[in-house]
Amino acid sequence: MLERWNAALDYIEDNLDHEIETTELARIALTSEYHFRRVFSALAGIPLSLYIRQRRMTLAAAEILDGQGVLDVATKYGYSADAFTRAFRDLHGVTPSQARRPGTILRSRQAVAFHLTIEGRSTMRYRITDLPPFHIVGKSTRIPLRFSGENTAMTEFHRSLAPGTGDRLRELADLPELPQILFVSDGFEPHREDGSLFDYYFAVATTSPAPPEWNTLTVPASTWAVFETRSDTALAPALQQLWADAFGEWFPSNPYEAIPGPEILTVTENSPDWSSGTGELWIPIQRSL
Repeated sequence: MLERWNAALDYIEDNLDHEIETTELARIALTSEYHFRRVFSALAGIPLSLYIRQRRMTLAAAEILDGQGVLDVATKYGYSADAFTRAFRDLHGVTPSQARRPGTILRSRQAVAFHLTIEGRSTMRYRITDLPPFHIVGKSTRIPLRFSGENTAMTEFHRSLAPGTGDRLRELADLPELPQILFVSDGFEPHREDGSLFDYYFAVATTSPAPPEWNTLTVPASTWAVFETRSDTALAPALQQLWADAFGEWFPSNPYEAIPGPEILTVTENSPDWSSGTGELWIPIQRSL
């Protein structure tokens, strides 16, 4: 399967001076656009759009240093002069003209290649299950995505919830497979870059109509991959690692792909101080194309 992904990476390298459509990359990798973007970000550690931009600016720097005109290089990679200067500065920290000064330090985004020897750090526990249509019901907010460290906007949202919110929500939960409080992520921006916005829910799952005081997200009948983790010392980092392991290891090694829909985290048991416990990550899937 990774051979197909590496073929898509080769296509990127061969077409940096042309328009690169995600539809073509997904076709080469035999997957969907949505799934290609998600898995690429997990494997490469950088969103697809940013990777392509930085690869272009890496090659552009060499051409600028060779003496080619800034406008000629900008045109080659599909930029206006102003847009090229912004993209160049974002990677290198200097303008194209400043890059020609002796001793100027530039940066390089190396070309990515995927290897199984880099992956496979762990044996993942998972199951595949089907759920009927249901509603996610609770309180929601739209906050920035954070790839690492504390998401302070999420922390502040939790602090803003009225006392007893969790207990009131638990009274509405009636889906046996998801009886606990859910931490739900949905409505991601297309490129899903660090700092981009998404909808976050503190909620439960129910098959019944929800009272109007709650925010509601309707979920169609779907097949789900459910990933399990346990930690005796650091539950929160273990839960965060589930996303990285799912998209960085499990999906590239199994004949499934993620489909648009909510990603649900639930803690099935925990110690009073939340330092230890077990949790699950639910991701809607379909068989690969």
